[in-house]
Amino acid sequence: MNANISNQLLNQRYQIIRELGRQPGRRTVTALDLETQQQVVVKLLYLGQDFDWQDLKLFERESTILKNLYHPQIPRYLDYFEFDATNDKGFALVQTYIEAQSLEVQLQAGRRFSEDEVKELAKSLLAILEYLHEQQPPIIHRDIKPSNILLTNRSGNSVGEVYLVDFGSVQNIAAQEGGTITVVGTYGYMPPEQFGGRTKPASDLYSLGATLIYIVTGLHPTELPQQDLHIQFRQAVDVSQEFASWLEWMVEPSLEKRFASAKIALAAIENPPARINLVPDSKQLLNKPLQTKIRLIKTPEKLEIILPPTGFGIGLVTLISCLTPIAIGSPFFSQIISNSSAFIGFIVWLLQIGAIAILAFLLLSAINKRTRVQFQSNEMNIINEIFGFTWQSNEEIIPIYDIAQLTVVYDTYETRLKENLFIFNKNNLVFDFDRYSNLTTLEREWLAAEISNWLKLQMR
Repeated sequence: MNANISNQLLNQRYQIIRELGRQPGRRTVTALDLETQQQVVVKLLYLGQDFDWQDLKLFERESTILKNLYHPQIPRYLDYFEFDATNDKGFALVQTYIEAQSLEVQLQAGRRFSEDEVKELAKSLLAILEYLHEQQPPIIHRDIKPSNILLTNRSGNSVGEVYLVDFGSVQNIAAQEGGTITVVGTYGYMPPEQFGGRTKPASDLYSLGATLIYIVTGLHPTELPQQDLHIQFRQAVDVSQEFASWLEWMVEPSLEKRFASAKIALAAIENPPARINLVPDSKQLLNKPLQTKIRLIKTPEKLEIILPPTGFGIGLVTLISCLTPIAIGSPFFSQIISNSSAFIGFIVWLLQIGAIAILAFLLLSAINKRTRVQFQSNEMNIINEIFGFTWQSNEEIIPIYDIAQLTVVYDTYETRLKENLFIFNKNNLVFDFDRYSNLTTLEREWLAAEISNWLKLQMR
């Protein structure tokens, strides 16, 4: 590998200008594209004594993934080739050149950011991550840190244009599920699960959170104290309590308790949930009520409650009573069909078929419908099931961080005392257990204790 590669010509097209960075077996340079007269960035991987086939695999993966990315804040793929010079041999990846300094360089030069500017920077990077994570399969950067973020100078009230670069550690979910485990990243910015070689989109959120903590504290994450893997940074920052809480959600060591996606993190940045949760005493958990048909599956990663069918309540019996005459065709409907035109008769026939379908669904639901309430990966999912068929709506997917209250509510309805187990979010009722199953008082109290303990949320 030549020590001085300035002015060398690569692939008879790219005239090297200067070196940007160097690692064992690798170099990154700027070059002039003699065909377009545009400045480009060329990443070089050398076949030398330090060569590792795993490095080539990552290099080729970066090239393949960049070729299919089209985002204004990500470098564009331009070319990929092998080179074989007199003293050097290897592979080259050519990307667009971005006229901007890295965040690392700017911080070391003394640039400082207000809380609003850090939020603006975070929003821009989260938008990039949302784009990457929404690819099929999702693309995980795996090495977000200040040196891989480029930032132009301030312009007006803007923090500057933000770019995410260096996809040398990138991985997609399909490659990960192939069985090969590659531990890459930068210590201090890597989440715990990345040390095991298994990453998720939320892993990038941890790295971004650690980067933002570096910006607001001026300290590398490894220079800050830790407690149970939680980065203790509040004592070193001058930001609002709300933003500090949001940063704590970003760098939550537990993958299941971290923001599940860039979209969720972006939505929560201006109104984050509080991180102070009162943990109920596990000794207060109640025994499972005798003869209950509710099933409970509990692990550290998931809590699943399987609710039995609602059965035939007063409301359902009343609705069935109203639909039955239509479904079986009462004399009134028969008279309408015989005394009306074919079109009117067809409409009445459709009503009868519709009533039969609704009756069938109501009867099946009362007898066989089960509801699975799942708490996992930062989301509460409500899944309905009949005879093995499952369905759910978007309204039945609730971010766990948005759950603000779990309570048993008593109110009066005429002369009857009505009791319900509710889960509330910050603004509205999000889930009523009694809507899906008829619970006894003991079942409500038992479920409330189990859920509050698993969520580490105080009952109210």
